[in-house]
Amino acid sequence: MNSPELVLMKGNEAIGEAAVRAGCRYFFGYPITPQTEILEYLSRRLPGVDGAYVQAESEVSAINMVFGAAAAGARVMTASSSPGISLMQEGISYIASAELPAVIINIMRGSPGLGGIHPSQADYFQSTKGGGHGDYRLVVLAPASVQEMIDYTGLAFSLAEKYRTPVIIFGDGMMGQMMEPVALPEMLSVPSPTDRPWATTGMQGRGPNIIHTLYLPADDLEAHCRQLFAKYRRIEEREKRSMEYFTADAEVLVVAYGIVSRVARAAVEKAREAGMKVGLFRPVTLWPFPDKALVKAAAGAKRVITVEVSMGQMVEDVRLALGHRVAVDFYGRVGQVPTPEELFDRLMQLRTEVA
Repeated sequence: MNSPELVLMKGNEAIGEAAVRAGCRYFFGYPITPQTEILEYLSRRLPGVDGAYVQAESEVSAINMVFGAAAAGARVMTASSSPGISLMQEGISYIASAELPAVIINIMRGSPGLGGIHPSQADYFQSTKGGGHGDYRLVVLAPASVQEMIDYTGLAFSLAEKYRTPVIIFGDGMMGQMMEPVALPEMLSVPSPTDRPWATTGMQGRGPNIIHTLYLPADDLEAHCRQLFAKYRRIEEREKRSMEYFTADAEVLVVAYGIVSRVARAAVEKAREAGMKVGLFRPVTLWPFPDKALVKAAAGAKRVITVEVSMGQMVEDVRLALGHRVAVDFYGRVGQVPTPEELFDRLMQLRTEVA
């Protein structure tokens, strides 16, 4: 069997191509560094496959265009970076309430405020804890390579349509800009809106579909929210994803996601060579958070350390999952990804503390 042909692609452009190959034909967005190449790529690519690219006047407009296209049964995506995702929060809450499938890409930048165009993971709270108003949850996927940005884009569309919910892909300024060899998936067929019995495609042969998010009787609102959370429980039961490296005998367990997990793995391998029993647990779904898998991976650990490009956000979910079983430390940088060498030095410090 022949190996797939590899092509060299930038992370942002790889996401655009993956979306097209996943059957996405509609994109609405607004430029913001460091994700603008997604827009540039799709502005050239979509017209060639009978798709539509619209550069909206703002992120607020873009997310509402996504709402409209999703309601009409289209496979649709938007992309932005941290401040732009903040502007989309009201629309994201509407889409979640309306139970519409949509994919949202966040190539995170340094924050708060305007921050900078540097890589960041500081939007973890925003997406995993809600971000917008009301009771809802978002599926959040965290790739760690350009290949995974491709793979998880396809997965995002699949999960969004399976559960009729928005799915967010977490990238960062480094992953969006770096180039790696990737294998591209086959082109999927574009789904027909008429195959979606809930979509607003006209009434011929059926009753009307009315997509809305307003529930004025309190009992109706409560029933709707309970229905949403029954779905979220199914997602928690079925869709938690994680990866583990050297965890079987780990006395120190590193927890990291996205680009930081690659740095952490290099540090873990170096620590192993130095005779230290260190392992790595990598959440792939940030929501639903893979808590049970983490508890199992940390069963023999004397210390856990969470590494993030932030002042510490995922560390709260790590501590919540592990409770008082083991002490959880935190190591973070802001606007820059830590190096394997500095993480190795921190692990060497932990060795003396757990000895």
